[in-house]
Amino acid sequence: MIMTIWMDSWQMQCCGDQFRRGSKVVWTLRDADPDWFAAMLGPFVHRKVMVAEEHHGGVSEDTPPTTGTVAHIAAVHCRYAPRGSDPGPSYPVPGSGVLTDVESADGWTADRGEERFVGYLVQLKI
Repeated sequence: MIMTIWMDSWQMQCCGDQFRRGSKVVWTLRDADPDWFAAMLGPFVHRKVMVAEEHHGGVSEDTPPTTGTVAHIAAVHCRYAPRGSDPGPSYPVPGSGVLTDVESADGWTADRGEERFVGYLVQLKI
């Protein structure tokens, strides 16, 4: 079985371990935020994201870890902009998500001009 997993850039930067295609990993997973993915990546990709990798709580302590082999990694970039006339916080621009295949992930993928690196989509074979 293949699972598509979201990994936030900040989670990876803080305390994630670098991985690459073919790596065996053990991750704690939680439900993904479907609204965020639908807005940024569109409905096709949104339906593929099942869960998110989690280092910082938000899951029950008795949640069993998931073990698998990394089959594919895509770096995800998107544009951010304020909503409406409020110059306050920025949000992902709907439909601006771009996926780029990569061989490895360390959390420090470079931004692409106005497109900021936000995380990885990882296909994990379990």
